[in-house]
Amino acid sequence: MTPTVPGSALLRRQIGLAVPLALAVLLVGLALAAPLLARYGPTTGTLQARLLDPGSPGHPLGTDGQGRDLLSRLIWGARPSLIGGFAPVAIAAVLGSALGITAGLGGRATEQALLRSLDVLYAFPGILLALAVAAMLSNGLGAVVLSLSVVLTPAVARVVFTEVRRIRSAEYLEAARVSGAGRVAVAVRQVVPVVAPVVLVYCSSLVGLSVVYAAGLSFLGLGVSPPTAEWGAMLDELRPALLTHPEVAAVPALTILAVSVVFNSLGEALRKGMHR
Repeated sequence: MTPTVPGSALLRRQIGLAVPLALAVLLVGLALAAPLLARYGPTTGTLQARLLDPGSPGHPLGTDGQGRDLLSRLIWGARPSLIGGFAPVAIAAVLGSALGITAGLGGRATEQALLRSLDVLYAFPGILLALAVAAMLSNGLGAVVLSLSVVLTPAVARVVFTEVRRIRSAEYLEAARVSGAGRVAVAVRQVVPVVAPVVLVYCSSLVGLSVVYAAGLSFLGLGVSPPTAEWGAMLDELRPALLTHPEVAAVPALTILAVSVVFNSLGEALRKGMHR
């Protein structure tokens, strides 16, 4: 093997991480700078300019059925769409980690009680569970975040519990217990630093899924409602134009797909970097 191979492999890994990371940062930046970057307001439009094709003067991605600029609405829609991706994952990371660590360090009864309770939620397909929870709540971004948090928390808890079970007999944990440290101290000082990278990598791959689920809830009328600019709601509003103007109707769908791929690629790159 030539000495240039390890360097080439390292360069590929660095590029594989840098590209999706840069795109993810760009997406967040676009959302934060929406008032500065969007040429039009998210609800500004005229019926005279309805359903213009992409590339029309002043409207690079065309307009929707109410004459609103699609590019501007996509930029504004990044805010609720990315909140629907990040917020449930962040909540699931905290709650799932707490539950997984508690199950891993607790006694047999605590472990079984928590795991069996989580299994009840984990048994349902994610999107069906999200629909059931969202249907019991008032429409809005809060319903999206809460319902997706319920869906994602059991998965994170399972990952954390598996990692804690792997290390709970380690010598440094036994030494901490012998020294008189309580379970909370052991969890915070010894376990959290070990499981944090695993949670970060796993949760980074969940953001793309959460974005898709959040868009799906809004598409079905259970999430963010029109006229608020949100990618799933935009896709729902453009359904009537799917046959007559498919290139316009496909814009929010392709955006959701692209964002999901970016965060899935980021999660995969982080996973490979952690296990190299």
